[in-house]
Amino acid sequence: MLNIVLHEPEIPHNTGAIARTCALTNTRLHLIKPLGFELSDKYLKRTGLDYWPLVDLTIYENFEDFKEKNPDGRYFLATTKATKYYHDIQYKDNDFLIFGKETKGLPQEIRDEYHDYGIKIPMIPEIKRSLNLANSANIVLYEALRQLNFPFLNH
Repeated sequence: MLNIVLHEPEIPHNTGAIARTCALTNTRLHLIKPLGFELSDKYLKRTGLDYWPLVDLTIYENFEDFKEKNPDGRYFLATTKATKYYHDIQYKDNDFLIFGKETKGLPQEIRDEYHDYGIKIPMIPEIKRSLNLANSANIVLYEALRQLNFPFLNH
């Protein structure tokens, strides 16, 4: 099973959309506080629809708490500052795909600690912005699932 990790997500719509994808692909969702919304937020619930009971969700107090509770997985950090593209990685079961907050991405100290595991999505370099968080998570997740032959399909 793959893992999507959202570090300090700020926008409930994005987290709700990602939760829905996680439910439909048998992917675990990890949220690292502080969150920019309450889990009871009506927008979060509306975006996730009735999929929330199907989401394998874990919440952490901070990144150290997350690392302590998940010491054996490989962490891939989605960042526009990476040098490797997401599709150049050979993903494995139990990998963690980590995404930063919508306005700032992942903190420098986390990017430094996992420098060799940064991944990025190809984009036009002249535009100094990035894709929407939910879109980015789906792009990377579906590549990893494709490589694993979509394990949730029970071929």
